Amino acid sequence: MVDALRADMSHRADDAELIRRSRDEPDEFATLFGRHGPELHRYVTRRLGGSLADDIVADTFLVAFRRRGRYDLTRPDARPWLYGIAANLIGKHHRAEVRFCRALARTGVDEVAETYADRVAERVTASAAHRRLASALATLSAGDREVLLLIAWADLSYDEVAHAMGIPVGTVRSRLHRARKKTRAALGGVDPTAIEGVRDHG
Repeated sequence: MVDALRADMSHRADDAELIRRSRDEPDEFATLFGRHGPELHRYVTRRLGGSLADDIVADTFLVAFRRRGRYDLTRPDARPWLYGIAANLIGKHHRAEVRFCRALARTGVDEVAETYADRVAERVTASAAHRRLASALATLSAGDREVLLLIAWADLSYDEVAHAMGIPVGTVRSRLHRARKKTRAALGGVDPTAIEGVRDHG
């Protein structure tokens, strides 16, 4: 009964409250993993492929657990913090990411983004666009690519990306503008956010 009540309270608590509690009761942190782990795994898989995603996500939560005492408890949503940690870990695999983007550029198949319906109905048109987009992503600087993908694939706001990366919002905007400009040119004038799986939060 007590365990069921505690589980219900953890389910309803915001991320900051879970992290606060986990400082005295480390098991509370597991709820945070259950809440954000799958989404973070999809994001990292799209960035680096499946072979590195498990390790990156595990390391992200390990680092987060070790740093939980320094978490800003005024921020109820831990996603920007977690994506910031993941971004630093992904940055250590820059070459692997560029190789993955180039492989995607050759094949045009994004297995994480595509559903069965996409594969059946949209493969011909989407494949070419995904190849061009992947090729363009490979040419972006690490900072510009990080901002674009945190907004487009992780669904973070400008403010959340700024917090995740530890940079001003103005820098987020300028990097995003630069990244969009380069990818739009590579796509023959098509806005990269119009491609399946990429959303615009501007």
